[in-house]
Amino acid sequence: MWAEVLLLPCRAGLRLLPPLRLRHRAPAAMKLQSPQFQALFTPGLRSVAELFEKKNYELRIAGGAVRDLLSGMTPQDIDFATTATPAEMKEMFTSAGVRLINNKGEKHGTITARLHEQNFEITTLRIDVVTDGRHAEVEFTTDWEKDAERRDLTVNSMFLGLDGMLYDFFNGYEDLKNKKIRFVGKASERIQEDYLRILRYFRFYGRIAEKPGDHEPTTLQAIKENARGLAGISGERIWVELKKILLGNHVNHLVQLMYELDIAQYIGLPLDGNLEEFARVAKNTQNLCPKPMTLLMSLFKVKDDITNLDLRLKISKEEKNLGFFLVKHRQELTKAMGPEPLRPYQDFIMDSREANTNSKIFELLKYQGEEHLLREMQQWTVPTFPVSGHDLRKMGVSSGKEIGTALQQLRNEWKKSGYHMDKEELLSCLKKL
Repeated sequence: MWAEVLLLPCRAGLRLLPPLRLRHRAPAAMKLQSPQFQALFTPGLRSVAELFEKKNYELRIAGGAVRDLLSGMTPQDIDFATTATPAEMKEMFTSAGVRLINNKGEKHGTITARLHEQNFEITTLRIDVVTDGRHAEVEFTTDWEKDAERRDLTVNSMFLGLDGMLYDFFNGYEDLKNKKIRFVGKASERIQEDYLRILRYFRFYGRIAEKPGDHEPTTLQAIKENARGLAGISGERIWVELKKILLGNHVNHLVQLMYELDIAQYIGLPLDGNLEEFARVAKNTQNLCPKPMTLLMSLFKVKDDITNLDLRLKISKEEKNLGFFLVKHRQELTKAMGPEPLRPYQDFIMDSREANTNSKIFELLKYQGEEHLLREMQQWTVPTFPVSGHDLRKMGVSSGKEIGTALQQLRNEWKKSGYHMDKEELLSCLKKL
């Protein structure tokens, strides 16, 4: 679904054209009209807009929010760009009694204001003066095209005025309609400004591209030539992007491409990753919403691979434990033949003393492609063992050791019954044991 835009005249005196599909190759003003755009105008945004208008500072929506709005979606996060400097914004907001929060971004040109219980993150237009592949020293500007030029991908380089006017300097909307992912300008230059953009390319390819393999050869060559630069990027930043890639479309194609372009070795993936297993699991989990670690583990052969991943990416303890669980049990813990295929999984849960065992079993079933069993397992309620030590004491068993032994014997009988025996049946068994 594409948002409808109006092509507006670039010079006074020309009549407005009727609504049409946007077709342009040069910077042009377009007018967006959609319910998603109109819904952005909360009391907070209207107040912000009034302040900027009074001071004659330009204010536009920037980046990903523009991309989402043009795609007919409601953006989750909205970033704003302005010609006002941070000092000018601070003076303006302070004079109006507006609360400013989170000043960490101020040195990069970002001011966050809070109005009507809503935060507004607004960044001064910038030019990268010096870059080292990870960070940039910036200089403020009032040139919208210069700011657009420093952004990574064409689909992320557009601006949208609060009157609905769309400003597109690098044919981002055309690429969005055609589901093309391209770097702004020369791919190698954009990548060398921040090597993480290699992974951002893959992430947005998985979100927007219609089919695998629709890359420009020069882009892939630029990625291959600069892959080593990812070695200098922090593991935390890489893991954020890698997880989003694993949750997107064309994931098998993109991971295979990471190996072909020599990226894997710099982002914590094993050099001898099991690509055949990954292709199988990616297909198995296509409609099952696996966690990123579930899919990633198909590349890994031994526990040491997970340890190395953690050293590089600083994954969470929960993610690491899931990885260890899957590598250990993916082959030995499988469905049973016969009328009770879920019994091995159920028994494992009942015997386990670890936290989150249920969720780990769900991920294991996804890994194994057992969609039907997964649905059944998700509906299964873990039963409660119906007999307690108090019940045994009422029957005359007084010794703590004897109670423990008896409870274990009854638990075994309960397990054999498929966890169906009730208290009365179990206690009657006790008399026979």
